[in-house]
Amino acid sequence: MGRKMKAVLKAKPEPGFVVAEVDVPAAGPNDLLVKVHRAAICGTDSHIYAWDAWSQGRIKPPLIVGHEFCGNVEETGSNVTGFEVGDYVSAESHIPCGFCYQCRNDQQHICGNLRILGVDTDGCFAEYARIPASVAWKNPPGMDPDVAAVQEPLGNSVYAVLAQEDVAGRAVAVFGCGSAGMFSTAVAHAAGAYPVISVIKHEFRRHIMEELGSDLVLNYKDDDVITMVTERTNGVGVDIVMEMTGNQTAIEQGATVLRKGGRFTAFGIPAGPITLDLASLVFKGATILGINGRLMFKTWTKMSAMLSSGNLDPRPVITHHFDLERIDEAMQVMKSPKRECGKIILTLG
Repeated sequence: MGRKMKAVLKAKPEPGFVVAEVDVPAAGPNDLLVKVHRAAICGTDSHIYAWDAWSQGRIKPPLIVGHEFCGNVEETGSNVTGFEVGDYVSAESHIPCGFCYQCRNDQQHICGNLRILGVDTDGCFAEYARIPASVAWKNPPGMDPDVAAVQEPLGNSVYAVLAQEDVAGRAVAVFGCGSAGMFSTAVAHAAGAYPVISVIKHEFRRHIMEELGSDLVLNYKDDDVITMVTERTNGVGVDIVMEMTGNQTAIEQGATVLRKGGRFTAFGIPAGPITLDLASLVFKGATILGINGRLMFKTWTKMSAMLSSGNLDPRPVITHHFDLERIDEAMQVMKSPKRECGKIILTLG
């Protein structure tokens, strides 16, 4: 009989998760088996929990969910080099094929045959996770495990904020107060942007944005966002818009407050078709940049340096911890109507 472990499963094609006892996976020749210590809940996990239209078309139960985590290597595959038992690691959740056009042109993060941990393969909401060694990232020994567990989503924001140009001294408006919006506010502040303007929906997260370094926090429903951003930028508009919601109103407001020659960064995924006044962006000479994932592993290297320097501290975003067995309670807190939480961490020892 093999070893058993507790895991969070999408067991059947229906809403909800179950905590079950399953076999501990064996490391394949190119894999690492990692003892998981912390795992963070992502919006993708929330979609899978709800069993929405996207999940129904993508997820194939039974599946161990989760893709943001840290832990220690317990076993290495026979072909693995560069990692040893005991190494403290996190993981890049995007698993590229290594052979497609994108992979062979330095675009592994948008691989044409991309698989995602906890979506297309068993994930990390378990006592042990099996991952390809090719996507493992070695952490400094003393790194706070909460920080180590959120590097995957934090990397989205590092990539999105720092893409294409130096942001120091640039005016940045971040639309959204989900984890991507919160982390983007922290990254922009750490990179020397000024002012950093955060446009939020949920008032609970106002104090988080302020703690992360936002110079002006606006509520998209209660404040005259366009007027207030325009006034704060002396009538010019912001250099960079970070659109982290996919919301129609946020997209419209972001396009309006962007200065001529500015950059509109699109990260949020709309729930359905949206409209965009493309002509206004054309006449502004704007750059529209789509962001998906993280650069492998350029983003991770930049993020590691920012974290090690102390300039970037994502911990204010983390507001709740739950044991693995309390996954249902954690999901309910995450989806509360007023979103009275930030990032939620599952603890596994």
